[in-house]
Amino acid sequence: MNGPTRTTCPYCGVGCGVLARVAGAEVHISGDPAHPANRGALCSKGAALGETLQPTGRLLRPRIGAREVGWDDALRKVATGFRRVIERHGANAVAFYVSGQLLTEDYYVANKLMKGFIGSANIDTNSRLCMSSAVAAHKRAFGEDLVGVTYEDLELADLVVLVGSNTAWCHPVLYQRIIRARERRPCMRVVVIDPRRTPTCDLADLHLPLRSGTDVVLFNGLLAWLSQQGLLNEEFLDAHTRGAARAVLVAENTAGSILAAAHACGVDASTLQLFYEWFGASERVISMFSQGVNQSSSGTDKANSIINVHLATGRIGRPGMGPFSVTGQPNAMGGREVGGLANMLAAHMELDNEEHRALVRQFWGVSELPERPGLKAIELFEAMYDGRVKAVWIMATNPIVSLPNAARAREALERCELVVVSDCVAATDTTAYAHVLLPAHAWGEKDGTVTNSDRHISRQRAFLAPAGEARADWWIICQVARRMGYTRGFEFEGPEQIFAEHAALSAYGNDGGRAFDLGGLAMLSAQDYADLEPVPWPVRKALGVDERPAGTDRLFTDRRFFHPDQRARLVATRPRAPRYTRDEEYPLILNTGRIRDQWHSMTRSGLAPRLGSHLPEPYIDMHAADALSFGLRQGTLVRATTRWGSLVARLRTSGEVARGSIFVPIHWSDQWASDARVGALVNPAADPISGEPEFKHTPARVEPFLVAWYGFALSRGQIPMDNVSWWVRVQGLHFTRYEMAGRNVPGSWEGWVRRFWLNSPDAAEWIEYEDRAAGIYRVALLRNERLEACVFISPRPDLPERGWLAGLFSAARITVQSRASLLSGRARDPAADTGATVCACFGVGRNAIKAAIADGCRDTRAVGERLKAGTNCGSCVPEIRRLIAETAAVTNDVARKDQVPDDGTAIA
Repeated sequence: MNGPTRTTCPYCGVGCGVLARVAGAEVHISGDPAHPANRGALCSKGAALGETLQPTGRLLRPRIGAREVGWDDALRKVATGFRRVIERHGANAVAFYVSGQLLTEDYYVANKLMKGFIGSANIDTNSRLCMSSAVAAHKRAFGEDLVGVTYEDLELADLVVLVGSNTAWCHPVLYQRIIRARERRPCMRVVVIDPRRTPTCDLADLHLPLRSGTDVVLFNGLLAWLSQQGLLNEEFLDAHTRGAARAVLVAENTAGSILAAAHACGVDASTLQLFYEWFGASERVISMFSQGVNQSSSGTDKANSIINVHLATGRIGRPGMGPFSVTGQPNAMGGREVGGLANMLAAHMELDNEEHRALVRQFWGVSELPERPGLKAIELFEAMYDGRVKAVWIMATNPIVSLPNAARAREALERCELVVVSDCVAATDTTAYAHVLLPAHAWGEKDGTVTNSDRHISRQRAFLAPAGEARADWWIICQVARRMGYTRGFEFEGPEQIFAEHAALSAYGNDGGRAFDLGGLAMLSAQDYADLEPVPWPVRKALGVDERPAGTDRLFTDRRFFHPDQRARLVATRPRAPRYTRDEEYPLILNTGRIRDQWHSMTRSGLAPRLGSHLPEPYIDMHAADALSFGLRQGTLVRATTRWGSLVARLRTSGEVARGSIFVPIHWSDQWASDARVGALVNPAADPISGEPEFKHTPARVEPFLVAWYGFALSRGQIPMDNVSWWVRVQGLHFTRYEMAGRNVPGSWEGWVRRFWLNSPDAAEWIEYEDRAAGIYRVALLRNERLEACVFISPRPDLPERGWLAGLFSAARITVQSRASLLSGRARDPAADTGATVCACFGVGRNAIKAAIADGCRDTRAVGERLKAGTNCGSCVPEIRRLIAETAAVTNDVARKDQVPDDGTAIA
C-alpha cells in the first residue's frame, strides 16, 4: 500500500480533508485529521468514496455523435462549431454552463475564455441553483460576496440558529462539530427553523416549523422586536452601517406584533417569542442558512433579513457570531471567486463597474469585456429553447435532472445546434443530447484547488491515473481556445500556472478595496503549490522578506466593509408570497431536497452499495392525515403532479412533513428510475435579483398510481426494465436490485420471468413458488450453488425485506439452511437478518439496533459502543434515538397493560 495522498472530498461545501491510500485495485479512504474543516471526520458519503472509483460507466474517449474519435478531431469539432456560430450570430449566441464540481483552475480558464476572449458573459453555473441568493445578499449588505465566519465560530457560539438547513444530513460533519461543542458547553442552545421536522431537529432546543416562504416575516419580526426592546447596537449602527432606520421601519410595518408574525408564519406565538428572547439575550449568535433560504423567488431578501439582525445588534466580526451561508457543492465558492456566475467578473470584480472592467482588460490583455450580465441558468436554457443561444458547452453537470421545469430544459437541448458536454460519465440524462462528448477527469484524477464554505482554499490532489483518454477540464478548455484562434492567454502547462495567474489577478489594482486577495500565493513555486496547506482567504502579500503569507480566519474584525464608504448596509426587506400558490387543483406545496447518503443526480454516489441501502428509492413524503384524506396508503405508489410535470414514487409518512405539504428528494434521474426526476415538477419562478429558482414551493397534487402487482428482483446481471410500468434500480454489493410494479398481470409468471429476464438454460437450479389465487410468485436462480438472481411478486407492496437476500449474494455458496428459507425471503435465525440499513458508515441495520436496544442499550452511546452505529458521521443518530424511543414506548405500554388492579379495572 502506498502512502496516503492528502486531498479533499468532492461532495458538499464543508470541504473535508481526505486521505486516499491506493492498494492494488482498491482505494482506502479516511478523514484527514490535519484538515481544519473536518479534523479527521467524514460523513457516510465521504467514507464510501472508495466504492465509487470504478470504471463502470466512465466516458473513456471523445465522441462525435455515437462515434469514438481522437482528441484532435473532437477539439476541432468544438472549436469550429463555436467559431462558426459566433461569426454568423455573434458572441451572445454561445454559452457555457459549468459546475461547482469543477476545480478553481478549470473555472478560471472557462470564465477567461468566455468573458475575456469570446466576449460574452454567457457563462453560468449550477451553483446558481443553490447559493446565488446568498451571493446577492452578501453583495448588498457587505459590498462583496463575503462569508465572514469560520467553522470554529459554530463551536464558540452560545446560540446556533439553523435556518433552512437539514445539517444532520446535508452537512453532517458540521452537525457533529455542533454536537460535540454542546457536549463541552451544555449552555449552548440550538434553534432549527424549517417547515419540516428533519433529523436536524434531534439536536434542537427549539424547532420553529414556519410556513413555507415566510422567513422574511420571521426575521423582520425579530428585527422589530429587538428594536422595541432597546437591544439594537446603536453605536455600531451609527459608526459602521447605513439603512438601519428604514430596515427597522419596514420590519415593524410588515411583521407587526409577535402574535401577528406567529400567525403569518404558522408557528406558536410563545415559541416564537422564546426564540426572539434567546437571540436578544445571547451575545454570540451564529445564524447558519442554506438551501431552504436560498432556493426561493425571494431568497435574496430572506438572506438579507437574516444578515440584518446581525448587523443591527453588532453580532458580526467577532468570535462565535455572524451570518453563515453554507454552500452545497465542494467548489461553489471557488467558482464565485473566479467569476463563474453570469453577472460577475473574475476575482470578485463587477461587470457593471468600468474600473473593474479596465483592470481585467489590462491584466488579460484584451480589448473588450462584456458590460452587461449574461444569461442566468434558467434564462440560458430559455434562450436555447427559443433559438437565441445556438451552441452550449456543459461541463461536469446534469441540468436535465437538476434544473426546474426540466422537461423544458430537455427540449432546449434538442433544439440547440451544437451541444458539447464534458463529463467523466458516459450515460447521463444530459449526455444523451450531446453532439460532442469530451471525457474529463473524475475525482481521484483531478489536480487543483477548491474553496469551501468558510473560505479555506485546499488542494485536491490526484492519486489515480486518468481512465482511458480522460483529460483535465482546464486542458480541454485551453485546447479549444487555441483552436478558436486564441493562442495567447491559454498557454498553461499545469494547474499551478493557472492558480498563480488567478491569485495575481486578485491582487491586481487591489489597494484593499476588495476583500478577495490571494496576492500572497501568486508567486508560489510548483513545489509550494503541490504542498499547499488549507488556507482561508484573503491571503495578502507578506510585508517581510522572509515572512510567509498567512490566511485570514474572520472578516469584519476591523468593522470595515467593502462598500465605497466602508459601511455595511441593512437592506429593507418586504415579505413576498411565492409566485405560484396552491389552489383547488393543486392543493399541496412540493418541497425538494437531499437525502442523507446520496449526492446530486447519483452519477457518483449511486455506485456505492452502502449508500443505496438506507433510502434506496425515491419517495413522496406527506403527512399521514393528508394521505388519509387523499385515499393513499404508505408503501403504495402515488403520482405527484404540478403544472410542469409529474413523477411516480412510493408514499412515505415519516412524520417530518406538515399538513398541506409534500417532500420529494432530488437525486433520481432516468438512469436510476423510470419516472422520478423531481426537477420536471419544479416551477421555473426565480428570484428577480439572484436568478435562483424556487425549489421549495411548487403547488402540487398527489393521487394513487394504480398497479396490479408489486415486486423486486436481485440479480448479478442486468435486467431490462422495458416490460414493467414502474421501476427503480439500486446498486448492491455483487448484485443490482430492481424495485418494480406493473399494471398488467401476465398469463404465466414463470413464462414472463423466463422470457424477459432469467432465461438461463445452463442454470443448475430454478427454484420457484406460486400461489395463483393470491397472485404471489417467487423464484430463485442458482448457479454452481451461488445465488444468481431472485424475483418476488405480490399484489401488495408489503414484500419481504431485501437485506437478508442481498447478503446472500456475498456468500460463496448457499447453505442448506439458507436454501430452505430462500423463497420466504427471511432467515430462519432472526439475528441473521440485520434489517434495513440505518448506519451507512458501518452497515448496521435496523433489526440489529433494535436487538441491541432490547438487550439493554438504552441510549445512543451504548448502541454505538455495541455496534459502532452512529460513531462516525453521526447522521444516523436521530434515527437510532427514535428507535430507542419507540422501544421504550412499547415497553411502557406492555408494562401498563400488565398492571391490573385487584378489582379488574384497567389503570388509566
